[in-house]
Amino acid sequence: MRIAMVGAGYVGLVTGSCFSEFGTDVVCVDKDADRIRALRQGDMPIFEPGLDDLVARNVDAGRLSFTTDLEEAVGEADVVFIAVGTPSRRGDGHADLSFVFEAAREVAAAVRGYTVLVTKSTVPVGTGARVAEIAGQLRPDTEIDVVSNPEFLREGAAIEDFMRPDRVVIGAETDRARAAMQELYRPLFLRETPILFTDRETAELTKYAANAFLAVKITFINEIADLCERVGADVQDVARGMGLDRRIGDKFLHPGPGYGGSCFPKDTLALTRTASDAGAPVRLVETAAAVNENRKRAMTGRVMEALGGDAAGKTVAVLGLAFKPNTDDMREAPSLELVPALQAAGAAVRAYDPQAMATAGPLLPGVTWCADVYEAAAGADCAVLLTEWNEFRGVNLDRLRAAMAAPAIVDLRNVYKPAEMAAAGFAYRGIGKGRTT
Repeated sequence: MRIAMVGAGYVGLVTGSCFSEFGTDVVCVDKDADRIRALRQGDMPIFEPGLDDLVARNVDAGRLSFTTDLEEAVGEADVVFIAVGTPSRRGDGHADLSFVFEAAREVAAAVRGYTVLVTKSTVPVGTGARVAEIAGQLRPDTEIDVVSNPEFLREGAAIEDFMRPDRVVIGAETDRARAAMQELYRPLFLRETPILFTDRETAELTKYAANAFLAVKITFINEIADLCERVGADVQDVARGMGLDRRIGDKFLHPGPGYGGSCFPKDTLALTRTASDAGAPVRLVETAAAVNENRKRAMTGRVMEALGGDAAGKTVAVLGLAFKPNTDDMREAPSLELVPALQAAGAAVRAYDPQAMATAGPLLPGVTWCADVYEAAAGADCAVLLTEWNEFRGVNLDRLRAAMAAPAIVDLRNVYKPAEMAAAGFAYRGIGKGRTT
C-alpha cells in the first residue's frame, strides 16, 4: 500500500514517518520548498524526541520520501491523508478550513483511480461530508471515499502515541474504505489496539470532545489549586486523592499557568462555535476556555507579589518558554502572556529554554537569551519556572541561589518541594500550596 501525506508539518511528518516504520511506502507533500529541501537533508522543522532518527532510518530504507509535486505523489497513492493546518479563523473562532478544502480540490484533481481520502487534520463535524462533496463534483468519473481519522498525538510523545495508541478512531462510510483503513493499520490490529469504526461525523466530534474534556480537567484542577491556597490545603495531595479513583484517573490533574499549545485552545474554541451554531451550546467548555485565558494573565500577579509589588528596574529569570516540555512549540504558550506583561511593568527578562529559544525569539523581543539556568538567573530578583523540563528538576540550588540577586522563586509547575526550597534559602511560591507558601 502506498500513502501520500499532504502537509509535512507536525501531524503529517510524524504520521507519515510512523506509517513508513510499519513498512508502508509514504511520500510527504508540502508546498513549502524550503521545508522539503531541509527534510531531504535530514533537518527537522520541529523538535520531537526521536523524530530525526525515525525519518533518517526510513528514508535510508526507501520507504519515506519528500516532494513538492502533489500530482505525482497523489497519483501513485492508494490512500491520501490531508494533514494541513486548521487554525482558528479570525473574527469568529471557527476552525479555518480553507487549507483543507484547497488540499481536497488538488487531491481530487490528481487521483488516477479509486482512492481513500483521509482527513487527519482536526476538523469540525460535517467537514468530511463537505470534502466528499468537493471530490464528487470535481471527479464524478472516479470513486473517492472520504474518511475521518483524527490524530491523538501529544507533542513530546507523538511517536509513542502513534506506535502504541490508546485507540484509533476511523470514520468511514463504505466497506471498501473500512477494509483499506484496516489494512493500513494492520500492525496495530495485530497488537490488539482498540480500533473504533464509526461514521464520519462521530469520528470528527470524538476528537474535539476528547480535547475539550482534557482542557476542562486541567482548568478544574487549576481552580481547585486556587481554593487550596485560600483554605490551607495542598493541591498535589488533593489531585492524588482524586486520581486514585479509577473513574477519574491521575492524568491532567497537574495545576499550572494554564494550557496552551496547538490543540486545546483552538479546539475548545472551535467546538464551542460549532455547538452554538447547532443550537446545543457546551457551556462547561466555554467557561473552561474563558477561565484558562484569565489564568494565564493572572500568573503575572504571582510574580509581581514575589517582587514586592513593583517590577520596575528589577530582573526576572524565566525558566522554560515552550507551552510544555519536549517540544519547541510556542503556540498559545503562557510565556507569551507573562513575559510581555513583566516587561510592560518595567522588568528586564532573562530567559532559557532547552529547545524553544529560536522559536520564541521573534515572538518575545527585548528578552536576554541565556545558555543555561544559571546564566538566566544571574543578577535576578526572581526566577519563574514556567515549563517543567527535566533538566530543571536537577538544578544545583546552592549555585542557583548564589547567582541571583534575591533568592525568590515562583514555581508555576510545582517542580520543587517547598520544604527543600526553604531549607536552601529560597523564598518559594508554588501553585495550590496553602500551608507552605
